[in-house]
Amino acid sequence: MTRRYAFVGLGHRAQMYVDALLGEWADAGEIVAFCDPNRTRMAYYNERLTAAGRPAVPCLPPERFGEALDAADAVVVTSVDATHARYVITSLEAGRDVVVEKPLTVDAGSCAAIADAAARSAGRIVVTFNYRYSPRNSAVRRLLADGAIGEVTSVHFEWALDTVHGADYFRRWHREQEHSGGLLVHKSTHHFDLVNWWLGARAELVYAQTDRRFYGADGAGATAAAGGPRPERARGAPGLGTDPFLLDLSADERLTRLYLDAEHEDGYHRDRDVFSPDVDIDDTMSLLVRYDSRAVLTYSLTAYAPWEGYRVAFNGTRGRLELDVCERVWTPPQAAIDPTASGKEHAAGTWEKLVLHRHWSEPETIDLAQGEGGHGGGDRLLLDDVFRGPGEDPLVRQAGFQDGIRSVLIGAAGRLSSRRGLPVRLTDEGTRLVAP
Repeated sequence: MTRRYAFVGLGHRAQMYVDALLGEWADAGEIVAFCDPNRTRMAYYNERLTAAGRPAVPCLPPERFGEALDAADAVVVTSVDATHARYVITSLEAGRDVVVEKPLTVDAGSCAAIADAAARSAGRIVVTFNYRYSPRNSAVRRLLADGAIGEVTSVHFEWALDTVHGADYFRRWHREQEHSGGLLVHKSTHHFDLVNWWLGARAELVYAQTDRRFYGADGAGATAAAGGPRPERARGAPGLGTDPFLLDLSADERLTRLYLDAEHEDGYHRDRDVFSPDVDIDDTMSLLVRYDSRAVLTYSLTAYAPWEGYRVAFNGTRGRLELDVCERVWTPPQAAIDPTASGKEHAAGTWEKLVLHRHWSEPETIDLAQGEGGHGGGDRLLLDDVFRGPGEDPLVRQAGFQDGIRSVLIGAAGRLSSRRGLPVRLTDEGTRLVAP
């Protein structure tokens, strides 16, 4: 039977799921309602429905979310992170299934509330961790599960966001802690979930140091960009077209339709200055995490690197496994001015390399399969799991609410640890925090 899906939160993140139900997964479900504070954004997606030969659906404000629930079997939540818990819990209480973008929520209190609602509900939660489905990350999981390096004793994980991708978090609502939980929750949730999944283990203790060193009014980037007062936003700014940190929304049709044309309704500006005093999240983060398996993770996130990618190394009792990924070799200065400038024409020279080092053996480079679509074909596999079910998956890639909670709480614990200068414990199988 075709499932009926309601969508809440109609920003750019919703498009992958909307387009999936209008395309390859059209037989698996139909869209029956949209819910968002902004009618212009909902109208944009209704146009996509009608262009695909589907009827337009009701466009409902948040206070009428109950009507969307009445029409649906399941809800896709792609709203602002801090609102996830409200929609997830309300959907569960109505007995609906939920598909929610990471992070599941933004703090320990709402994690506990979601866990309580899930325990009482027949509804099911799927958290869309698409990085699990990337062939390179799946290959790591397979090798570790097969014991290729024995018992994992330590992990070193470094993630670099460049001045296209990293900077963009400081233009949007993500730059405000109350909305996103900061990058340790919004972005690093992806990475913590990967480690949790790779190891099949639960975090017990987190110690962190974080700071804002590049973005914001006092960051090094603001000093380098000095030359007069900074604009509040890019549109209409004298430096638009020459300042690489000013995003030109009008250069991209989708950004124009979803944000520039929608400003008159809610006053939300998608192109705010990354060096604004309103920025209150950190851009430089380091964590030490101890797991119940006795493995230790050292983790680093930098949001202003000149290239984008990640490096992760696993030390084990029988060897070492290293994954080295470059997703963008360099950042062209026009990338923010023109969002299309950071596409495939700048992808030449990117790489991914997985090397297995066994004790007393020569290094072995592992072949990595590539599929079609985003994340090496991983997005297609994720969508198949979301809309058709996971089937028999020995890697257990589909993530539930406990996976979402365990990843969020590492970030939340890191934020608390950095603020207090003390380690933070996770208890109840890694699903609750014990403050120092």
